[in-house]
Amino acid sequence: MAMSAAVSNALGSFLKDRRGRLDPAAFGLPVSRRRTPGLRREEVAQRANISPTWYTWLEQGRGGAPSADVLNRIAGGLMLTEAERQHIFMLALGHAPDMRKTAFEGVSPRLQRLLDAFEVSPALIKTTTWDVVAWNRPAAAVLTDYAALPPAERNILRLIFCNPDIRAAQDNWDGMARFVVGAFRADAVRAGPQSDVSRLVDELCGKSAEFLTLWRDNDVLTHGEGTKRLRHPTLGRIELEYSSFAVDGRPDLGMIVYNPVTPKDADHIRTLMASRG
Repeated sequence: MAMSAAVSNALGSFLKDRRGRLDPAAFGLPVSRRRTPGLRREEVAQRANISPTWYTWLEQGRGGAPSADVLNRIAGGLMLTEAERQHIFMLALGHAPDMRKTAFEGVSPRLQRLLDAFEVSPALIKTTTWDVVAWNRPAAAVLTDYAALPPAERNILRLIFCNPDIRAAQDNWDGMARFVVGAFRADAVRAGPQSDVSRLVDELCGKSAEFLTLWRDNDVLTHGEGTKRLRHPTLGRIELEYSSFAVDGRPDLGMIVYNPVTPKDADHIRTLMASRG
């Protein structure tokens, strides 16, 4: 893949700037006889296990785009933050890097407060494998009481395909199920080759013939925006508009917010919330 001169120069300038910010003493390197701050090019190349000539060309805006593996090694050599690593991938390859598998540490208090700020709009945070890891009170009242479920069962796909109560609550289960599988496939590809995705797909294919059929159809959809219609046991039929959002700085997470379509639906949710205390 060839990079334009402007992009090559932007990448080279960024790498040079970050190299100049590193303290040689922090890496056990001599600090005397250095004409400029930071590490030398050959020192970064050695840390990244790449050719000094190749790294020099990158800083000078020469040559083609490096591979994802080389970019990851340069990111490690330069001690880049996750945001900086994503930046050099976008410059060099035009897309973000594959998501790294890390232990989930939960959502931040600020993100939970954002969910809780929605008075009558169910809102939740899901992972790349569609595990629900945070939600607000309207989500528990209208969608699913996730707190009553073991963590392993707080998975949107498992609930849709393996929970008869959740299935019965969908106004158009067939259409919704097809949409969900197509949207999940897109998320799974963006997440990169993760064993958790494969394990979940294998599990669902074994438990649900309908999931297996839909997965084999290879439909790819975007979650984006849409309308969800439910048959709620207390509220009856209710219609919600949903929008999905990326969580800045957390490529492993996504947020979905469901807004009641009519003032009447909003009032019903408000009354339901009050009755639950």
